Amino acid sequence: MQQVNLGIIGGGTVGSGVYHHLQVNGALLESRLGIKIGLRRIAVKALDEPRPYAIPESLMTTDWTTVVNDPEVHVVIELVGGTTIAKTIILTALKLGKPVITANKALISAYGEELFAAAQKHGTNLYYEASVAGGIPIIKVLREGFVGNRITHLYGIVNGTCNYILTRMKLEGSDFEPTLRDAQHLGYAEADPSLDIDGFDSEHKIGILGSLAHGIWIRPGDIHVEGIRPVGKTDIEFAGKLGYTIKLLGVVKSVEKAVKSKKAERKSIQVSVYPALIPNTHVLASVNHVFNAVFVRGDVVGDTLFYGRGAGKDATASAVLSDIADAALDLKHQTRRRIPPFVSHASDTEVLPIDDAVCRYYVRLSVIDKPGTLARIATILAASKIGISSVIQPEGHEGESVPLILMIHDAPNSAMKKALAKISKLPVVKAPPVLLRVETFD
Repeated sequence: MQQVNLGIIGGGTVGSGVYHHLQVNGALLESRLGIKIGLRRIAVKALDEPRPYAIPESLMTTDWTTVVNDPEVHVVIELVGGTTIAKTIILTALKLGKPVITANKALISAYGEELFAAAQKHGTNLYYEASVAGGIPIIKVLREGFVGNRITHLYGIVNGTCNYILTRMKLEGSDFEPTLRDAQHLGYAEADPSLDIDGFDSEHKIGILGSLAHGIWIRPGDIHVEGIRPVGKTDIEFAGKLGYTIKLLGVVKSVEKAVKSKKAERKSIQVSVYPALIPNTHVLASVNHVFNAVFVRGDVVGDTLFYGRGAGKDATASAVLSDIADAALDLKHQTRRRIPPFVSHASDTEVLPIDDAVCRYYVRLSVIDKPGTLARIATILAASKIGISSVIQPEGHEGESVPLILMIHDAPNSAMKKALAKISKLPVVKAPPVLLRVETFD
């Protein structure tokens, strides 16, 4: 095959970005591949919808089926988003034996297994580099670059909205709500920001990365998710005094202790999303504003870091162009699935329930400043075999409510929950405790 023709479904922010960069860098792409790249049609919701880059009306249609069913379209690119019509589009194309490129993280997270099975059944492939971390080629790294490594740790700052808000809070000493409103005004946060700030966008992405890293398909329901709403400027301030920066972190790490089942001994991995204290000396602490980064530790390669823009029309288009190159080369050499989209190979591994996860903690309590307060709290923690590593309490007037900051040694999540439930019922505790985890990357 000397020419590969593309059909794009979706002509909004990302779709118009892909069109634009094909016009600008298409000749460069062709010269590197030795293949002509043609663009047949682009299906859009409306011909006159606003878009960052103009698309000639002659290329557009409002009927996606005419694009997918066109026998001259060799590769279908799905950029409409969501988990309804996008799924239908992809399955329709795969049933026709056509390779599909998608940037749809929510769809891959929710229906990845079904889509991968359809690609295998119909002898074609599904490419999804653009679904995680925008222009950072992390999917290709895990599928190809680190194919000879066991991945022991993977940490991701994979949501630019949350990272922007937390960066501003740290640099300006602002609180969460006004910083969120400012991010919405600037276009970094949606009018309904819950998908981002409650951690679900990160959940989609970290589930995909964890699945690739460990060879088991991780479903969204397996992932423990917390967002950044509880983080206040007080937490940012005290974390800084303790030598830490707070980031919303996706965590995938092997757990040393094996879990024994009735059949055999099984390995465990922790897969979570939560705001975490990161040592200022670690490179992830310096990833600021809307940038993303993924830290990967392999048993052969050691520690690696991948950094860049995680979203937007240009960064995402770069990832789509990479997938176009792979799909075109696979078609040219008649290897329609040189690297399968996902291979399940670790039947002895399972996701650890968050209650069984062990880590260090930061706890902020609002307490009445009076003799015996700290002793009562410490007694409850000690009864649960939880140790305090350090305490910070600003000076206040006796009888007033003041913040009490506790740094906690390694403890199971279940034990911390039970202890904090008891502590919150003490008469001297005047607000729900704030619990954040501490990641030391050991």
